[in-house]
Amino acid sequence: MSSLRTRIARSIAREDVRAIARRYFVSNGFDGTLTGIGIVVGAVLSGIPNGTVVVRIGLSAAVGLGTSAVWSVWEIERAETRAEIHRLEAAMLVDLDDTRVQHEQSTTRLVHAVASGLGPLIGILLPLTPFVFEGTVFTMVTAGAASVAIAVCVLGAFGAYMGSISGQRWYVAAARMGLAGVVVTAINLVLPA
Repeated sequence: MSSLRTRIARSIAREDVRAIARRYFVSNGFDGTLTGIGIVVGAVLSGIPNGTVVVRIGLSAAVGLGTSAVWSVWEIERAETRAEIHRLEAAMLVDLDDTRVQHEQSTTRLVHAVASGLGPLIGILLPLTPFVFEGTVFTMVTAGAASVAIAVCVLGAFGAYMGSISGQRWYVAAARMGLAGVVVTAINLVLPA
């Protein structure tokens, strides 16, 4: 039986595994980033007095979304891979428990769950960084503006990445994804207080 590290490397080398991991990473990163924008704009507009409180709220959201992303993908992939193994067992008339096939399926599930959880962590935590410096470098308002700008850049990076692997113009894909951050910010700014 190969080591976990070897199985992970073998799993990541497969394009089908990477494609699904990318989808989970970007989709959940998109969700996390837009959630982060909502938290930041809401916090600034609500008059939260300091950046530490915003960071704590953001960290709580990151824990919630990160856990949701990992747990849901783990369970979804578990069900899907078990169904696939059952189909293979029925076709081959053999038990595949504790075989290379079963171990590779488990490793693939781990890769997908980790990718899924990293997306929202990046999407929330990077934009929170200006609030760490609130009071020294930034005011609450400028920290909020910097945070939204970082979030739009993160969304743009997700878009550029997806555009580059799909053969689209990366800057068009970046602009489309970044626009979502601008829209969420604008909607939050016009919501009734």
